[in-house]
Amino acid sequence: MGSDDHYPEEAPAHWVEVEGFWMDPAPVTNAQFLKFVKATDYITVAEQPADPAAYPGAPPERLRPASIVFVSPSGPVPLTDTHQWWHYVFGADWRHPEGPGSSIRSRDRHPVVHITAADAEAYADWAGKQLPSEREWEWAARGGLQDCEYAWGDELHPGGRAMANTWQGAFPHHNSRFDGYERTSPVGSFPANGFGLVDMIGNVWEWTRDWYRHGHDPDQGTPEPGHCCAAAEQARLNSIDPHSEHGSTPRRVVKGGSFLCAPEYCRRYRPAARRAQGLDTSTSHLGFRCVVRLQP
Repeated sequence: MGSDDHYPEEAPAHWVEVEGFWMDPAPVTNAQFLKFVKATDYITVAEQPADPAAYPGAPPERLRPASIVFVSPSGPVPLTDTHQWWHYVFGADWRHPEGPGSSIRSRDRHPVVHITAADAEAYADWAGKQLPSEREWEWAARGGLQDCEYAWGDELHPGGRAMANTWQGAFPHHNSRFDGYERTSPVGSFPANGFGLVDMIGNVWEWTRDWYRHGHDPDQGTPEPGHCCAAAEQARLNSIDPHSEHGSTPRRVVKGGSFLCAPEYCRRYRPAARRAQGLDTSTSHLGFRCVVRLQP
């Protein structure tokens, strides 16, 4: 698990044990999420006004339902300034991925996006499943391969073939669409890995159940979120980084990269890659899939 050759949060590479589990073959799609919403009348976090108590002093108009959307700039911009392409868009949610005026019509088989950790867990509970742990996710993404850079081998584009929905071209203003897609793609548009799982790499980032910390601690497991114990609470507190864009919000690990991962900006289209995501954050490139674990 992990890597010593890329981003520091992936290190150190180390051995872990993983118990048996079943995993959804693809990220949860818009069609699947719609069934859940119709059955439960569930309203996602992005569809609800923000809690004024959580944002003291914020003007009421800034608390309207919203989510974070990728908007490609018209030309080259500094890659150190993410505000050049990430925008807080009122009215953006899973039904309106790019904001008001957009829709998921004809995107039934695309992964659902603008999903927070709470939204993903609500779906998983309804479906009788759970979110994967980071180690489960990474084991599944490797598809039986060991010490390989990617989920399919050691070349990003073997034989000149696109193996996942990632960014090609000059990020963030020009996507050549070498892989055929500008944004999300229907699940299964690219080859499955050795375990028969599709879209483990690229397309959308995927939530895990694990609290984030910078780098791996091979000697310490991660208590499950929601467990009422001192270790779980300490893990949650350790996930908070007041210097990050998430401030005092606890963070979970997300895995897999997305359609926005580019060689010059985000080489996180690898099983070992990982990133921190605030619990209350939803974006136009963030989804999830579920697992079912063996019962003792």
